[in-house]
Amino acid sequence: MKINSEQCLRELYGQPKQKAVQKQLSQLEKHSINFLKLSPFAVISTYDLEGKVDSSPRGGEPGFARVISNTEIAIADARGNNRLDSLCNILQSGQIGCLFMIPGIDETLRINGTAYLSVDPEDLGHSSGDKNPPKSVIKIAITEVFLHCAKSMMRSKLWHAQSLQQRDVLPSMGTMIADQTGAAVPTETQQQMVSRFKDQL
Repeated sequence: MKINSEQCLRELYGQPKQKAVQKQLSQLEKHSINFLKLSPFAVISTYDLEGKVDSSPRGGEPGFARVISNTEIAIADARGNNRLDSLCNILQSGQIGCLFMIPGIDETLRINGTAYLSVDPEDLGHSSGDKNPPKSVIKIAITEVFLHCAKSMMRSKLWHAQSLQQRDVLPSMGTMIADQTGAAVPTETQQQMVSRFKDQL
């Protein structure tokens, strides 16, 4: 049976608790600002005008998402593979969702808002000391911000030492992509790839 209405969904799950509704804010405050200052990693979600959705990891030193004000943050677009899926989606829809994480902390921070790309020298200047400075900065006007409970991280035991896998449980990235695409090109070892990436960080 397929659920096709919110009424059916609510009959199955019930209503959210009052605290879950009230925790949604329209701007940053001291706890969410502190969370951003400690976070080195986020997943951003975007979509284009056809509804094609994309989720992409972003990371850097803790505080890589710069707090501009209580209603605006900026994420420098660090060097990547030039697919530009997220950036093209932002150009089309101007919408973004972010999930920020702190290693060892089971709670996460969700920020939703409108976004645009900036090449303003002032925005780019905050990363001028980077070895590979960004070419653009994602500026986000916050519409929703709230802390997300720890249940999913507790279930996954994501930060537990016993959850860590040795890299060799999977083939190298180059091998997997070659197998997936059938490309008949020389593949890097994992060590070669990591060494190359270190120069691009």
